[in-house]
Amino acid sequence: MAKRKVLLVDDEVTVLLTMKAVLEISGFDVDTAASALDAKRKLKLREYQMVITDMRMESDAAGREVIQAARTAPYHPAVALLTAFPLSDDDWQEMGADKMLVKPMQTVVLLRQIEKLLETHSAKLARLSSAASAGAKKVPAKRGAKKLPAKKVVVKKPVRRKKSR
Repeated sequence: MAKRKVLLVDDEVTVLLTMKAVLEISGFDVDTAASALDAKRKLKLREYQMVITDMRMESDAAGREVIQAARTAPYHPAVALLTAFPLSDDDWQEMGADKMLVKPMQTVVLLRQIEKLLETHSAKLARLSSAASAGAKKVPAKRGAKKLPAKKVVVKKPVRRKKSR
């Protein structure tokens, strides 16, 4: 099985190097970026199964920029937001992240969450792909055509009349 490619983005060198080592020991192929600008460049050059990005780097919006760049990548990587300042579920999901990872985190917990995210993301991509291919097989309806309700067909039995004498 080919190694899964991960882009790890954080401006703290110690976090970047530690997480890179942990992920590589666990069988991942890891690229690193120390800024949103570097991450966005790498997202265009290579394909990744997952992007893990810090929230606050060179600016408060840097993590959001990386998430948006990952979301617009044609290969659709899983995206995890790594932060020491947890956000509400609505906030990080609204940004487009699939998961929020709060640092510091135990290595075993981190790896379990990454594996689970990759599994669910892979299943999601498979569902979308099969739905898209099933949709492509259907003949599209004419534009603007309305679907009419099916007419109910009523079969009447012939009425037998008594003959009068």
